[in-house]
This record gives sequence, C-alpha cells and structure tokens, in this order.
Amino acid sequence: MNAITREAILHIPKSNYSYGYDKDTLHIRIRTKKGEVNKVTLRIGDPYDWQDGGAGGGNLNASGSNWVGAKNLQMKKEVESKYFDYWFTSYKPEFKRSRYAFILENEKESILYGEKDIVTLETDKDEEVLCNMGSFFAFPYLNNIDIAKVPNWAKDTIWYQIFPDRFANGNPDINPENVEPWGSEPTSYNFTGGDLQGIIDHLDYLKELGISGIYLCPITEAGSNHRYDTIDYMKIDKYLGDEETLRKLIDEAHKRDIKIMLDAVFNHAGYYSKQWQDVIKNKEKSKYIDWFYISDINGLDIPLDELDKENLTYETFAFSAYMPKLNTENQEVLEYLINVGKYWVEKFDIDAWRLDVSNEVDHVFWRTFREEVKAIKPDVYILGEIWHNSLPWLMGDQFDSVMNYPLTDAINDFLCTDKIDAKEFKYRINDVLVSYPMQINEVTFNLLGSHDTSRILSLADGNKDKVKLAYLFMLTQVGSPCIYYGDEIGIDGEHKPGIELHRKCMVWDEEKQDRDMFNFMKQIIKMRKEIKELKMPINEWIEANNETQTVIIKKGDVSIIINNNNEKLTINLPKYLQDKKVTDLFNEKEIILDKNLTLNPYGYFIAKQ
Repeated sequence: MNAITREAILHIPKSNYSYGYDKDTLHIRIRTKKGEVNKVTLRIGDPYDWQDGGAGGGNLNASGSNWVGAKNLQMKKEVESKYFDYWFTSYKPEFKRSRYAFILENEKESILYGEKDIVTLETDKDEEVLCNMGSFFAFPYLNNIDIAKVPNWAKDTIWYQIFPDRFANGNPDINPENVEPWGSEPTSYNFTGGDLQGIIDHLDYLKELGISGIYLCPITEAGSNHRYDTIDYMKIDKYLGDEETLRKLIDEAHKRDIKIMLDAVFNHAGYYSKQWQDVIKNKEKSKYIDWFYISDINGLDIPLDELDKENLTYETFAFSAYMPKLNTENQEVLEYLINVGKYWVEKFDIDAWRLDVSNEVDHVFWRTFREEVKAIKPDVYILGEIWHNSLPWLMGDQFDSVMNYPLTDAINDFLCTDKIDAKEFKYRINDVLVSYPMQINEVTFNLLGSHDTSRILSLADGNKDKVKLAYLFMLTQVGSPCIYYGDEIGIDGEHKPGIELHRKCMVWDEEKQDRDMFNFMKQIIKMRKEIKELKMPINEWIEANNETQTVIIKKGDVSIIINNNNEKLTINLPKYLQDKKVTDLFNEKEIILDKNLTLNPYGYFIAKQ
C-alpha cells in the first residue's frame, strides 16, 4: 500500500462538499485518490467547547488540549469515480457551529487533513494535533436562510415536455395562415397548428400515462415555431390561444394533479420585439439602447437576412442575429423581466419556470428573480437550462434544479450508442451524484432528450429495447424525470444542422403508435410512484461488467439488473439474491430465484426482497 496522495485530497467548505441539508443537519464529503484510503474519520465539534485552553471568541487560532466538543465520526465510502473515492457523513451540530478536519488512514499511515495543513499522526492520542483548531475547516454557523430549499412536490413529479406547435391541434380556427398539414416534415420555419386547446384535449391521455407535470416550450408571442425569439413577453401567441385558454389548461391540469411549467427566455429577445425594433429605428435616441450590447450602431442597418457571425455588431444568443442578447445588468431590463416572471405566476398560477440559456445571464439577476418569484409562490420550481456542471447556480440562492444533461449523456452513451462500457457508465453516474447537494439531486430535472437533441430512438439506431433500458434506468434514479413528447409511442427523429426531425408532430392514431412502448412507460412510471427505493439518492453498484456489459444496482431492498448486450445472457446472481423469494416488480408477482438469471438481449429485471 502506497502513502496517501496528498494532492488528490479535496474538500471545499460551503459547496457540494459541505452544506446544510436542513435546519439541523450538515452534510460533509471528502475526496481521496481511488483505492488508496481504507478509513476516513471526521473530527468535528463546537469550536467554543473546551475543558481548558481554547481561545474564547478567537477560536480561529484555538489550541490546547481537552477539546471536549470534538467527536470522531466514521465516514462512509459514498461512491467511486474513475480516479477518486468519495466519503460522506451527516452531522447535527448542537449549537449550529462546527470546526472539523479529516483523519485519513491506510495500512501505511494515518494523516490529519485540515484547511491549512496535512499532518502525519504518530498515534491516535496525538492531542495537540487533533485539537489544533487553527488548522481545521469551519462551518461557522448553520444559518437556515442559507440552506438550499427545494419544492417537495418536485421530488415525486414525472414531467412531460411539449413542443406546442407539434403536439395537438385543438382549435383550427386560430391556425397560422401558412399552416401545413399535420404530420408534415418539420423544418425550422413551418407551422403545423399545435395549440393550447390541443393539450387540454389530451390531458387524460397524459394522466393515464402517469404524468404529473407538463413542461411547455415558450407560449408567448414570437416569430418562429419554437418561440424562443420573444416578441411580447406578456402576450400569449395568438396561434396557440388566449388567456382564457391558458387559464383553462392550467385549471384542468391542476384538477388532475398535473403541474404546469412555462419557459422563460431572458437571455435574449426576438428581433421583432418592440424594444429591438425601437433601437433599429431610433439608434442612439432609442430609450432601449442600453437594453442590449451594441458595438457599432451603424451595423443595425444591415438587413436581418444578411447578418452572420462576420458582420454582427451586437451580441446575440450564439450567432443568431434574430436573437439580440439582453443586458440584464441594466436596472430597467432587470425590473421588466422580473415583472414578467412574477406576472405569469401571479395571474395564471403556474407552478414552475424553465429558464432558457440561464448560464449566460448574470447571477445577480437570478438571485433577484428567485427572491421576487418565490415571494409570490414559495414552492414554485425554478429550473435552469445548463448543459454542464451547475453548482454555482444550485446553492440555494438561484435555481432549484437544472436540466441534468450530464446524466443524459452518461445514459445515452452506454445504453443507446455503446460509446462507453459498464464501468465508465458507473463512474459517470457517480460523478453526477456527488456534483450537487443531496436536496438538489432529489429534484434535478432528468431527461433523455429534448427539443434540442436527437430523439432517443434515433440515438439507439431504432432499437426500442435499448430505449426501454435507458428509460428504465432514468426512472429508477433520484430526481424529477421528464419524458419528451412522443418517446412513449416510439417517435424517432434526428437533430442535425438543417434537420429538425426531432420535432415531428405527435401521432394520435393508435394504430400508428407503439403501444408496447406506451404500456412499458406506463408500467415503469407506476412502479416509480409506488416503490420509494427507486428515488433513493445512492446506487449500490453490485456489478458493472465490461465483458458482458451487464449492470446490477441495489437500492435499499430493490435490485435492478440490466443486460446491455445483444445476446441472451445467464447472469450469476449476487449471493444476497440466490435462492430467495422476491417480488418481480415489473410483472407484479412473487418468484423464487435460482443462483442464475437468464436475460434476453437488452433485457432487464427489477425485484424487491
């Protein structure tokens, strides 16, 4: 056994490594080099609790002996990633205050890891070192207001994302003049007439599937079919319906215990918004000139269809000339957009906001947004669109959740495209779980695809058995899972430059739907709702076999076995399952297991002891 690698150890106070879980409880985590540490002990206690010595109010430099406030808590190995082990424990500080360090041990040595130093321990009774609080980490006070608080209802919600123009046409009278027949090949510019009434007409379908939350892409007035180029933030797009229709949709959804989430586009406005058009018309004299980032006012004379990356003189979303970026640091812009966020919650009683391109908007804006919107409805769910690690937005002062694309990529890369093996899959799933505080993981928005990605059936090259595995895994993970409309009936579609087949019209003719897929999704959603273990935050990885590409995970009394292989396999069951009576959860019957289990290609088995 080698000495403990000092430079691999990591702990950061007030982060995903140290945070308040509730008003009484701290969660503490530390990272070490993989396979190198056998035991981790958290030495923690109240900084003022000394029998003698100490430093009174100046506890930062406290030293001496007989620190009676100190406790030694053994930490549990939480997960392992490709290069690291993570250790975890919870602690309830009696007086809300804590100073702490970590004792790391293997066969070769024992060290004390603190904020300022790493000290080799010669003996467990090295009192001077173990009481040298000046070298310890600090969690000065567990202030309740600083703890990330998330809406409890989101922990149990099954979302369904709808692209409004392509879901259902319930009112042909409001169709756009250039509407194309339902089922026409989707493009970036055509309209097919989906509207809010169409969603109302199919609420019972969603209820039957098991859906308890609807996420709508933007419904406000815009120039495109996707409506992320907002023209009027306070007006429902006339091709979707009116205020009365929206209110009916929300009321009818709420009657069925279905939440409604709207999409807010605050990073940028649309080219044809009144604010941007005023800037184009009046240039420097426009009262909205400081609402945007403009480097050369003369460039505004260039026609929209001639603008590109090379001649843009104003900042935009990506290089999309028809989406000028808003200056959210401008007080007028901030107040205007905050009022937008409040308006739809206050007037229509929506339950959640999804925030488009939220990582490109400043943190001060989001802190204000959260405070103002939650003052109206404290349990509103605030979801950011971020495709990468999002910890800075998830410490309790901005978002409740983000779209969990790192989880998306891990699931799709293993179960749909075979880009990674079973062990890499395990490591990437574990990396996601230790990236955020636990209460954030409990409501993180999990998805396998969206209006921005190729559909999962296309990613899986048309193999619906692999799609089933992917959805099975996602729906047995902690978080708030989402189904992209049509996945449940086998709709496919690639998303590539110039190709938008991932936004096809919903198929309502049952004879053209994959009803086997629908029934599978319905059953796995039902199972998730009934079996609390499936929402547990940690997976106990019993097996991640690269040779067979099989995975066995234990969550409490529930075991999940996946055969991500194109051949039928006989799997040697772990000893705790051999010759045991279990409930086959998917088939809802009791069976007695043997020592082995045979699974079909891309087969699965879920059992509860």
